[in-house]
Amino acid sequence: MRFLLSIVFSVFILLSISTGIVLSQPMDLDAGSQVFSQNCSACHAGGNNSVNPAKTLKIDDLSKYGKDSIEKIVYQVRNGAGAMPAFDDLSDEEVFNVAKFVLSQSRSDSW
Repeated sequence: MRFLLSIVFSVFILLSISTGIVLSQPMDLDAGSQVFSQNCSACHAGGNNSVNPAKTLKIDDLSKYGKDSIEKIVYQVRNGAGAMPAFDDLSDEEVFNVAKFVLSQSRSDSW
């Protein structure tokens, strides 16, 4: 049992380190909204996608394209893909907050 707990703990630590943020950070949806407005809304206003209309920020599309978790959204923001640039100038806190904001908006169907 002790061995199993150490494996689970180790995996959690590795995941926390590999994302570059601590997953227990409190979310700040207002700060995430501000980061979104300043950096994302030009292409993703209202949760849409002006470059690729099939890939919106609505929960069905996020799920369909494997972007329906905080970690995956953080990765997308940090690394970019396709026409989306990497936002490596944002702090870890800003990226975490915008990821929480996007997922919160999507899950509550608030776009």
